[in-house]
Amino acid sequence: MTTAVPVRAALSTADRLAHALAEPNTAWPRGRPDGVRAWPQSLAGGAAGIALLHIERARTGRGDWDTAHTWLATAVHGEVSAAANANMYFGAPALAFITHCAASASNRYLDALQRLDTATLTVTRDRLAEAHQRIDRAERPPMEEFDLIQGLSGLASYHLSRHPHHEITQDVLAYLVRLTEPLPGPSGLPPWWMNVAPTGASHADYPGGHGNFGLAHGIGSALSALSLALLRGVDMPSAVDAVERICVWTDQWRQGDQMAPWWPGYISMKQATAHHVHSALRPRPSWCYGVSGTARAQQLAGLALRDPVRVQAAENAMIATLRDRHQLDKLPETGLCHGMAGLLQAAWRMATETGTPEITAELPRLTDRLTTALDLDAGENPELLDGAAGAALALHTLGTGNTPAPHWDAFLALA
Repeated sequence: MTTAVPVRAALSTADRLAHALAEPNTAWPRGRPDGVRAWPQSLAGGAAGIALLHIERARTGRGDWDTAHTWLATAVHGEVSAAANANMYFGAPALAFITHCAASASNRYLDALQRLDTATLTVTRDRLAEAHQRIDRAERPPMEEFDLIQGLSGLASYHLSRHPHHEITQDVLAYLVRLTEPLPGPSGLPPWWMNVAPTGASHADYPGGHGNFGLAHGIGSALSALSLALLRGVDMPSAVDAVERICVWTDQWRQGDQMAPWWPGYISMKQATAHHVHSALRPRPSWCYGVSGTARAQQLAGLALRDPVRVQAAENAMIATLRDRHQLDKLPETGLCHGMAGLLQAAWRMATETGTPEITAELPRLTDRLTTALDLDAGENPELLDGAAGAALALHTLGTGNTPAPHWDAFLALA
């Protein structure tokens, strides 16, 4: 159990941040920033993400539904994208996800959810057709095909949350299984190896592409989705084999020792050929590429495979990070993607999943670091992924100890 003082501080800070984001017209005090992340239907940086904060607060009795509804209406204002750019973080799937969370507690959103869900089904089927055609051609995947933010791992997370036993859920999980099956040729590289740089585009520094471990853009998202499906009793042939194939690769590149393991964020062809990752390349303990994401994915895989050694290694990775001030100092930011809020949410998830007291014991100190940093923050960034809304959600979860299904952090592949 977390102590009373950090819990009160967490709730107080979460309330303060949420109250500052109560009105869409005042959420961006310096005006809405330029760029796609500020579009209303962006879960990462638009009204959709802030709506999720207020929906979660309303569902747990800490906030009011009028505020949540105002933000939902803002998020769905205008033409909703169900085109090729739609994904878990943008357009119909993003809006379907937040509406699904709202509809779990209020019947007023069921009709809207049905329309958004229908659009998301179409988006998913189109993306699946393209992905299978690519595999049929024995080509390597583009990042946007399978990653969490743009690709089919994100859509799998939505469908697992919305309707785990639906045909489309089976189809997208079957794709993730196929993603892990060897491609023709003696390359020695995993089938999810991408012929692009970590930016998703070709770059001279990555002439042979890269292999990505992260939850945001790498195979960690597929590992999480497949493991969650197994844990939830979804009948998916060969899912265990797929999880094991991914784990063989992540085990090959695991660094450190059993008490403090870590995984690279990604490796280049040069590193793959040399079979070596320098310790200086250890990623920050963020959600997107670092231990916040990779350890949670490994814990889920261990639970799905009934492998207590893997579960323990994953939890040891988190414990060692939380106890290492040098690692924590690498996360001065406060957000979910790159900052302390992502680490806090992942650690809370891991601790509550297995009741690990060593992780639980470290949560007050991390909470204090985050609330202190937020007290010093001018609060100019309201967004969900890297700003105040995401930090407020992590603190709200820690403070209430409650995340009703559907879980808000499913969009992070943490639940």
